[in-house]
Amino acid sequence: MTTVFNDPAEFAQDVVSGFVRLHPHLVESVYGGVVRSTETPEGKVAVVIGGGSGHYPAFAGWVGPGMADGAVVGNVFASPSTQQIYSVAKAADRGAGVFFSYGNYAGDVLNFDLAQERLRAEGIPAQTVAVTDDVTSADATERGRRRGTAGDLVVFKVAGAAAEAGYDLDGVTRVAARVNERTTSFAVAFGGCTLPGATEPLFEVPAGQMGVGMGVHGEPGISEQDVVSSRELAAMLVERLLAERPADAGPRVAALVNGLGGTKYEELFVLWNDVAPLLEDAGLELVAPEVGELITSLDMAGLSLTLTWLDEELEELWTAPTETPGFRRGSVVASRPRARRAAADAATSAVAEASPESRRAAATLLSAAQQVADALREHEDELGRLDAIAGDGDHGRGMTAGATAALAALRTAVGADAGIATALAAAGDAWADRAGGTSGALWGTGLRAAAGVLDDATAPDDATRVRAVRAALDHVLSFGKAQRGDKTLLDALVPFTESLEEAVTAGTTFDAAWAGAAKVATEEADATADLTPRIGRARPLAERSVGHPDPGAVSLALVVRTAAV
Repeated sequence: MTTVFNDPAEFAQDVVSGFVRLHPHLVESVYGGVVRSTETPEGKVAVVIGGGSGHYPAFAGWVGPGMADGAVVGNVFASPSTQQIYSVAKAADRGAGVFFSYGNYAGDVLNFDLAQERLRAEGIPAQTVAVTDDVTSADATERGRRRGTAGDLVVFKVAGAAAEAGYDLDGVTRVAARVNERTTSFAVAFGGCTLPGATEPLFEVPAGQMGVGMGVHGEPGISEQDVVSSRELAAMLVERLLAERPADAGPRVAALVNGLGGTKYEELFVLWNDVAPLLEDAGLELVAPEVGELITSLDMAGLSLTLTWLDEELEELWTAPTETPGFRRGSVVASRPRARRAAADAATSAVAEASPESRRAAATLLSAAQQVADALREHEDELGRLDAIAGDGDHGRGMTAGATAALAALRTAVGADAGIATALAAAGDAWADRAGGTSGALWGTGLRAAAGVLDDATAPDDATRVRAVRAALDHVLSFGKAQRGDKTLLDALVPFTESLEEAVTAGTTFDAAWAGAAKVATEEADATADLTPRIGRARPLAERSVGHPDPGAVSLALVVRTAAV
């Protein structure tokens, strides 16, 4: 159980604060994460990595000479926001472009892609390689759908060494993509992890059994079987990974035995004692193997094995020197400290002049936002438990964080006499920035799209409010990866929007139409229990999800239902 914390909602920020205080010679805080505190030459490609908190030494622990230039730090098990990613990338940029890498999770992909687009729009070149090493999350024929686990370390290390050696952005991307293609991981769990402030683990493994194929965000395994001896476990792990040996692979491999937080180093050494001979008997030559806590999952009891098939270039980069708080190798040329950066908050926008009618509409929105934030806080644990069935259990916490941040932004906007459009846009930005993850990005961008239909000169009429809801839906759909029926929030948002439009067009008052549409959304959210997830983290565990409604659809229905009161 995670027992040392103050406010659970501030856990990630407190972690970064303590981490930077301990390692000021290597890292410093910027908005959204950390960057190197040492001098970095102009014209060097900036390697920026990141993801949710709870995985130390990933990701902030890998910032330093020879590896990453910056790490973006999201909430526990939640992707960082677009604004956080953009902020860290801007701080790390040295004029040769930014290379992004992170585990292949929907929220990370969405937010890093949006930040990449923003950088490119400003003339800053940016490229990405998402790590896809977990063999249990998708078949080898669907490599792009696999999630990133302990293979993150190998990909980040190779990319960082390439950038340090003077590779250009295309070159860094090339070697990162190559090493990712040649890296596979397989994990097992013996017990679930517990979020700060929670009293129960995200998932449980029956006594005497182990979950096979779990993910680093606490996703339960795809199957359970009896715990076996170290020799039998080593054989299972090695056999599965050797089956994916590339056709052109030579005998040289990097091997990682990774502990997930609750499995002790002594146990990992026992396993390595059984893994290494099996690899050697298969004719492999081990190159700079690693055993220890490399990418963790809070206090989860579990471990993984990673193999990377090296060629001459990849081996040179894998073994190159590096010095970071969480990973060191060889001797690194001493770097001078540079002038400290200010850890500034996200930029705030000026408040446009607004009419009294638009300001009153913003005040009404603030009242509804307070009710929504209270309702989500009340249902946080329930939403988290629902998400943990086939996901990582962070949905309730993310929704609460997003709604709370949106409420604070609305208070500030209303206090500054903002109109409805400015206030709603501020709420959307705050929601996305604080919540992180897929749902945070979708809620944030949806609210901002709705704000784009409104204006600060007048109070919106019923038709305008309906168009705003439609704009939010269309913007979420524009991301193109989910449709109604995929078991996502769209299974509630689409029927809600359609019902609202039909009722208002038929002459029903807006308040009555909203209440009716909220009822429809609730019914459709409940009906997602019969659906099988086709995208996202729940997809590999589709069978577990059947019989339980989608947490994103349930939370959306809760929001619109509460806002109707």
